Amino acid sequence: MSPQNPAEKLIIAISSRALFDLRESHLVYEEQGVDAFAAYQIERENDILPRGDAFALVEKFLQINQRLEGAPRVEVILLSRNSADTGLRVFNSIEHYGLGITRAAFCNGESPYRYIAPFGCHLFLSTDGNDVRRALEQGVAAATLIAGGARERGDDVLRFAFDGDAVLFSDEAEQIFKRDGLAAFTTAERASARQPLGGGPFKGFLEALQALQAEFHAESCPIRTALVTARSAPAHERVIRTLRAWNIRIDESIFLGGLPKGEFLRSFGADVFFDDQPNHCASAAEHVATGHVPHGIANAES
Repeated sequence: MSPQNPAEKLIIAISSRALFDLRESHLVYEEQGVDAFAAYQIERENDILPRGDAFALVEKFLQINQRLEGAPRVEVILLSRNSADTGLRVFNSIEHYGLGITRAAFCNGESPYRYIAPFGCHLFLSTDGNDVRRALEQGVAAATLIAGGARERGDDVLRFAFDGDAVLFSDEAEQIFKRDGLAAFTTAERASARQPLGGGPFKGFLEALQALQAEFHAESCPIRTALVTARSAPAHERVIRTLRAWNIRIDESIFLGGLPKGEFLRSFGADVFFDDQPNHCASAAEHVATGHVPHGIANAES
């Protein structure tokens, strides 16, 4: 199945360092090299890895299959720079936690991004910014997870939060803001209020996510979405009309007018938040798991 045909299955690809806490073994790799890293992992292949920043997200995502009859509707695929030999510890940990992950690509030091399209992935989460950029270039929604922001929530509802410009939408409006300032941005957005924005890198993922939501009754849906944007009135109208033109429904829309996003994301209970602005990501990561989307004018020189 290709990412453009989400009717069969929604697929997330994740790196081993996003799923599990591999800081200790990665330090061995950085300080002592690949041979020492391999020996370290093999020696500890029966030692269970601690949960990583995306673990709770993956666990909730896979639980969706238990709530729908028939063939599984969601899948998580592991994409790793480990070799299959050193990756045995990762698979042992997956089995220990009871995660239903059966497909993987172990690339022995090479970037695994080239397998994203063949697996038909809609979203790629990694701790490697270069891999994420390459996935975005392939037209796949992708984000670099920032360590330290994961919080476990007591219920089993999976909550995705998205920034607007350069994430769900193109960065055409953000370019005006960066170049000409807030007043010019506001004037341009008011004038273009009825002209839908172009799609950003996460539009396709949101569409696939909504198709999955539609298989549940509204009151029992295990997925909830939120738009959390620095926009405010009057720049809100174009956003609302764009989503309407796309026939996409967002459960909650929060127009902050420049206020910090972290407390609002925590109140929403986001399992992950996606934003293109590095400073917004750093702030949000103090409250929730956060993925930086290195796309658009805010990342042109980073």
